[in-house]
Amino acid sequence: MGGTCPPCPPPPVPPGVCPMKSEDIGHTSAPDGCLMPEASGAVVGPDGKLRCPWGLSTADYVAYHDEEWGRRVRGDREIFERLSLEAFQSGLSWLTILRKRENFRKAFAGFDIAAVAGFGPDDEARLLADAGIVRNRAKISAAITNARAALELDTGLSHLVWSYADPEPGPPAPRTLADLKSQSPASKELAKRLRGHGFVFTGPVTVYSTMQACGLVNDHLADCFARTS
Repeated sequence: MGGTCPPCPPPPVPPGVCPMKSEDIGHTSAPDGCLMPEASGAVVGPDGKLRCPWGLSTADYVAYHDEEWGRRVRGDREIFERLSLEAFQSGLSWLTILRKRENFRKAFAGFDIAAVAGFGPDDEARLLADAGIVRNRAKISAAITNARAALELDTGLSHLVWSYADPEPGPPAPRTLADLKSQSPASKELAKRLRGHGFVFTGPVTVYSTMQACGLVNDHLADCFARTS
């Protein structure tokens, strides 16, 4: 996440709201799970541009914030990758997933849905032994299960997910981190639809993180340059 800041996981940190946790920077955690004060608005960076506060915490986040997060992402493979990574991020810092993303892509056949759907016991054993990814049996199994479920969708995963995007022009822009949320009525409905199709590890918080990351909602703060760029 996968969101606002990039997605953060269900308790203790909502996915999508902010990626900053104690392992990222030394700061006291705010109630919403972000390590920046919840009243924080956009912050001026070294280049003079206003950004969401989390987007200046590390070089990795600057690039992710400026070039990826909140940009529109379409395509079954692309959406499957984001949904899978948001699930792997649950309980961890998004920075951990971001820095392992290329390893995940190699391990999961570029997140080709048909290829992952065909993974068997040997592949699961290979993934559990791969130190380059998050070696969590339940999350690995979920990615394979979800690939198989995605193959069964009549209209495709991207079409289903994008049917829950915010309508234009969308709700008012959040002005501070306190205005961000970890889930929405749309993410709850989409999570329910996905579960109905056999998806797992796709609760409303993880789904909302995916919606933020893929541009279905625009949670860049009102004064952030990336909101309209």
